[in-house]
Amino acid sequence: MPGGCSRGPAAGDGRLRLARLALVLLGWVSSSSLTSSASSTSSASFPASAASALPPLPGRCPQPCECSEAARTVKCVGRNLTEVPADLPPYVRTLFLTGNQLAVLPTGAFARRPPLAELSALNLSGSRLTEVQAGAFEHLPSLRLLDLSHNPLANLSAFAFSGSNASVAAPSPLVDLILNHIVTSAAQRQNRSFEGMVAAALRAGHALRGLRRLELASNHLLYLPLDVLAQLPDLRHLDLRNNSLVSLTYVFFRNLTHLESFHLEDNALKVLHNGTLAELQSLPHVRVFLDDNPWVCDCHLADMVAWLKETEVVQDKARLTCAFPEKMRHRVLLELNSSDLDCDPDLPPSLQTSYVFLGIVLALIGAIFLLVLYLNRKGIKKWMHNIRDACRDHMEGYHYRYEINADPRLTNLSSNSDV
Repeated sequence: MPGGCSRGPAAGDGRLRLARLALVLLGWVSSSSLTSSASSTSSASFPASAASALPPLPGRCPQPCECSEAARTVKCVGRNLTEVPADLPPYVRTLFLTGNQLAVLPTGAFARRPPLAELSALNLSGSRLTEVQAGAFEHLPSLRLLDLSHNPLANLSAFAFSGSNASVAAPSPLVDLILNHIVTSAAQRQNRSFEGMVAAALRAGHALRGLRRLELASNHLLYLPLDVLAQLPDLRHLDLRNNSLVSLTYVFFRNLTHLESFHLEDNALKVLHNGTLAELQSLPHVRVFLDDNPWVCDCHLADMVAWLKETEVVQDKARLTCAFPEKMRHRVLLELNSSDLDCDPDLPPSLQTSYVFLGIVLALIGAIFLLVLYLNRKGIKKWMHNIRDACRDHMEGYHYRYEINADPRLTNLSSNSDV
């Protein structure tokens, strides 16, 4: 028994040490797992908190628009925007702002920090623009193409393309300017014709001297101002189709030595005179398009017909046909001879009827006058006899006085007639 009692405490101490060692190991494992889980949790939560604390990245896409950084394109189409978005990304090269409600494009409408240095194509068509102020396209050093079509522009500033301070502004970088279908009422134009408004903007200083394409189609243009093209020496393509131009007599093209295509289809041209024909022929690279004009085939068209037969400038000359007079309608201009062209066109039926009616009325008046003379022939005859006798007595008095003056004796007798 004493031996058993002596072994009991030693065995109990060994078990106690093992239990303590196990608790130590278990506590170390649990503490290390808690530490790792806490560190992983804190590391996972850090990016979200850090991201929320950072400022927004510059150049993010405006909320109503669609952006493609890979294509460098921003589309804000049909969003009813009333002004140009302020947070456009600086990478944009092509910007679509079509189908909005912009109304007015103020000075510096595209001024941004950082600037839109890469924007090269800007489409503002169909955005209800009525006014473009001076310097509206400043701070766009790479702008090459501008489309303002289908806007009711009533006020286009003369310095819209040259900058608010035209005297110190650099020339515009524009290469293509599209102003098709600018539809406004006469009341909206503030007593300014569309022709004069556009001409003032095109010839302001030398702002557009680098322009190569100008489109002015479907604008109801009645004429071209005298020097509207004088400041566009690099122009290559001029589109004036679907207007109401009746003549090019006072327009000079001689300075457009680089002009390659000139579209005049669907206008109201009746003839091109010698001066215009000579200027077009002097341009070395030009191709002219004249289809769908109401050519008047009379003697005034003879020079143009002869020119068409010799020139290669007009691309669609085989399709040019007469519109007036009626007997020449649909005749091909290239098939006409000088004998076909005369200046005695047939009168329209309505005018012929008027002349016939006038002739009948005059004939009726003449017949009535003759009838009155016939019925009063006796009185007229007596009246004529009286006039004849009066004239005879008057002439005899003159004859008697002549004889007295010619004979000195009768003169003395006449002087002493009182004695």
